[in-house]
Amino acid sequence: MLEWFPDDDACLEYLSRLRWPDGFVCPAESCKAEAAWRTGKGLWKCQACGRATSVTAGTIFHRTRTPLAAWFAAVWFVTLQKGGVSALGLQRVLGFGSYETAWAWMHKLRRAMVRPDRDLLGGPGVVVELDETFVGGVTRGGVGASTDKACVMLAVEKRGRKIGRIRAAVALRPGSLGLLDFAQDVIAPGSHIHTDGSRMFRRLTDMGYTHTGIVGATTTDKTEVLPGLHMVASLLKRWLIGTLHYGISREHLGYYLDEYTFRFNRRDSRSRGLLFYRLLQQAVSTSPQPLKDLIWDEPRPDFT
Repeated sequence: MLEWFPDDDACLEYLSRLRWPDGFVCPAESCKAEAAWRTGKGLWKCQACGRATSVTAGTIFHRTRTPLAAWFAAVWFVTLQKGGVSALGLQRVLGFGSYETAWAWMHKLRRAMVRPDRDLLGGPGVVVELDETFVGGVTRGGVGASTDKACVMLAVEKRGRKIGRIRAAVALRPGSLGLLDFAQDVIAPGSHIHTDGSRMFRRLTDMGYTHTGIVGATTTDKTEVLPGLHMVASLLKRWLIGTLHYGISREHLGYYLDEYTFRFNRRDSRSRGLLFYRLLQQAVSTSPQPLKDLIWDEPRPDFT
């Protein structure tokens, strides 16, 4: 990484190729010219209207005072760790003076881990398992809807015996119709959805899906009902404990789920460099995330 990006000029050049893969386009609505030159301050100046533009403007690197080489090192470290990294781990590796800085950087990167135009799961002939699970600390005496743990909705592709891509989101309440809204948001029409035997899921057939409801009471091993989903849920809980040590607030849980989804869906990637590229590519398409917004940000939308 240091050989590829020895200084900020190399980082700026790389980001410019990610932001303008087909060449520079002036951001001025009245211009949109494609000819520009680099100024001595690292800006791109439009030859037509004279507007100076920074490649980092409007991205998560907007107005950063930290050298881009440090940002690149952070992205490299985050994608290099297959199981993820905590803010404390990032602080130690990069030598940040405060935990708050590392925490903010991690949350900026998490907001870049999900593309708004990402493909839907499934499709004709593809099975998707759909259900909810509960994550959080230890709750004694309560199970299912009676627990005070956070409810997480999961959709998991099954391609034969192999698990494909996943999607995850926080539910406002367990066992609500929000699970059907979640299905419409993440699963392509025409997919075959496997669920448990809840009556609520019968509505899926009217929503353009084929549906199989498996009654868990008829089996002695509950994990046999939705084996792919149970596996993903187990791995998610293990990740939250092992990497983040339960250090997650309810308000930010959705963004941690985004990180888990980003990592899980790329678990078979043989190139860490490709993950580095993908995360930077999405970072230049993600709006600025000031610290005050990260701290007081509204949680990701829940499905009611």
